[in-house]
Amino acid sequence: MTVERRLPFEHDPVAVAAALASASTEPHVVYENHGAVTWAEGEHATISVDAAGSLLTEGGRQRLFPADGRPLGSVTAAMGAVTAPVRRLHGWAGFELSHLLHGQEPPARHGPLAYLAVPSREILLDGRDAVLRAATEPDLDLLHRRLLDAAGYAAEHDAPAAGRIEVDLRADAPGYLAAVGSAVADIRAGLLDKVILSRVVEVPGDIDLPATYLAGRRGNDPARSFLFRLGGWEAAGFSPEIVVGVDAGGAVRTQPLAGTRAFENDPSVDGARRGELYRDAKEVFEHAISVRLAADELAGVCAPDTVRIDDFMSVKERGSVQHLASDVTGRLDAEHTPWDAFATLFPAVTASGIPKSEACRRIRDAEGEPRGLYSGAVLSVGPDGTMDAALVLRTVFRRDGRTWLRAGAGVVAQSTPERELEETVEKLRSVSRFLVPAGSTVSAGAAGAAGSTVANGSAAPRVPAAAS
Repeated sequence: MTVERRLPFEHDPVAVAAALASASTEPHVVYENHGAVTWAEGEHATISVDAAGSLLTEGGRQRLFPADGRPLGSVTAAMGAVTAPVRRLHGWAGFELSHLLHGQEPPARHGPLAYLAVPSREILLDGRDAVLRAATEPDLDLLHRRLLDAAGYAAEHDAPAAGRIEVDLRADAPGYLAAVGSAVADIRAGLLDKVILSRVVEVPGDIDLPATYLAGRRGNDPARSFLFRLGGWEAAGFSPEIVVGVDAGGAVRTQPLAGTRAFENDPSVDGARRGELYRDAKEVFEHAISVRLAADELAGVCAPDTVRIDDFMSVKERGSVQHLASDVTGRLDAEHTPWDAFATLFPAVTASGIPKSEACRRIRDAEGEPRGLYSGAVLSVGPDGTMDAALVLRTVFRRDGRTWLRAGAGVVAQSTPERELEETVEKLRSVSRFLVPAGSTVSAGAAGAAGSTVANGSAAPRVPAAAS
């Protein structure tokens, strides 16, 4: 059983969701699509995907749905077996799922390749109304009180000051330069057309992830943003593009971004760099072959003559960078599901390479450690056939006591190692400028747990934790 309540709620959805996440002691997800925010908490059921198939866990019982040669074909069956009413599932797919999809062995002992959860409770916010969902009326009452307290906290605490954590954005530059140089040589030898090579930058100390998310969202204009603690991962990110979007009627869309210049909010400087993007043969070529592959991939799951390229090679501004961008759209044919569309488009061409199988192999060999969530996807999936999958870039990651950033650049035959290194630095700044150290501000969680007093002496509102 699920009960629902709708109420007028003209508060900043992102700030309120960040406050709710800060107070939460359970797994949770914040997912934003151009100002519309879903906050989901708890795990009524989970679906964990690996090479064997999809493992459904619900009510203390487990059931495996075998992959049978289609790694993601079992997810739909597992979703259909959930006994509770399901409105949406939220979760993630790691980059190493790509090895399974392209006939390679995923890393041993890596954990789930994808993870989805049916939340115990959720709140939808759009700046005008709030829709609350929970299992019972008493649960809904508690959720309502938590929402009001989070709104009070968010109203008193704007995006915190950030940028006080020093991060070496050029860490391991010699190793990255060498990897790019090797890739360029192989591309010129005809072994592949394009590969995206990434590098890791460690973040020293601990950060306040919800505060970092709020500060970063204030300073970025992403296609999607997210903040979550789910399936062993914590992350806050500002995705520049979607891997795939599917509506209830089967209309499908992907949005390859390739070709990059810095963006500094200086009209004259940024305008000149925009002109460079259109004139740079390397950037235009990199973008064009990415769009071509995305169109070819969609053609394999869409009805004949429905795939088209819209808004070809416009420029999208994404935080500290600007990209060449195109939309590729189509309509799924009767034989294919949204998971088929996701499988054929994953990993995004703009985060892997061409051809994908060879690019994924080179990434595994060159980068030294699994990517994990980086260049994977954050997923919001409905039982009505809808799917929204954000590409995990411009993200800060936390796992097993470690916090880090990661960024990559597209390498083609015309690439130079120095320019690709500089591109990773430009992308890293989309997040590094907004890292908020833990303890530098009173978090909503601290206020709720201890009734803390903020620096100006006013009492922070109580944000109660979820019922156990």
